[in-house]
Amino acid sequence: MSTVENASPADDGAPDGAPDGAQGIAAQDWATASASPQYRAAVVDLLGALAYGELAAFERLAEDAKLAPTLGDKAELAKMASAEFHHFERLRDRLAAIDAEPTEAMEPFAKGVDDFHRQTAPSDWLEGLVKAYVGDSIASDFYREVATHLDTDTRALVVGVLDDTGHGGFAVEKVRAAIEADPRCGGRLALWARRLMGEALSQAQRVVAERDALSTMLVGGVDGMAAGFDLAAVGEMFTRITKAHTKRMAALGLAA
Repeated sequence: MSTVENASPADDGAPDGAPDGAQGIAAQDWATASASPQYRAAVVDLLGALAYGELAAFERLAEDAKLAPTLGDKAELAKMASAEFHHFERLRDRLAAIDAEPTEAMEPFAKGVDDFHRQTAPSDWLEGLVKAYVGDSIASDFYREVATHLDTDTRALVVGVLDDTGHGGFAVEKVRAAIEADPRCGGRLALWARRLMGEALSQAQRVVAERDALSTMLVGGVDGMAAGFDLAAVGEMFTRITKAHTKRMAALGLAA
């Protein structure tokens, strides 16, 4: 999943400043935290969603390579697609290691991810670049926020597979050059990016809302061991994601 260097609204550590016991699972390793069946179910859901997202990203980048204007651009996208597939393999292998069947874990999320990509299919090379840079990064920001509530082992894996594949800098260079060559395309791409923002946030919300274990972990905590987001924290989370989006738009030379 393509992300942007230093633009993520959350880091890979447990929440700071929490009262005694509030960090709960975020301070535990997998062996300890997975004793909770509900927490284990939430992690399987999360890894399944991420795994299918990475697989879909691999497919999309391979498809976008067909729109590349030069052979060099095509090769760059192929390299990034390969990195996405490696991320998928890490998630698949982790699911298997915790005795979860990877295909079954991914299945509940396939339709939602596929619908998102179908609804936001780029019409040209530049829209494809903006989608990978902006759209995927919003999803990555969301998952990084979720990662603050995970056990230390799972958090390290999630943060690792959200690492930038190199698409960020590549997209910025190509889009800014295109706008400089033809300023008129800036308005079109800004509208496209705003649409992606709305669709990506809706997709992230659906991932949680449709899975009881995930929503319980994030909003209410699991068996009293995880602090969870309260309503104010949810608002703050989406504010951070929106601010990161605005920074990415500026990096592209587009109005948020």
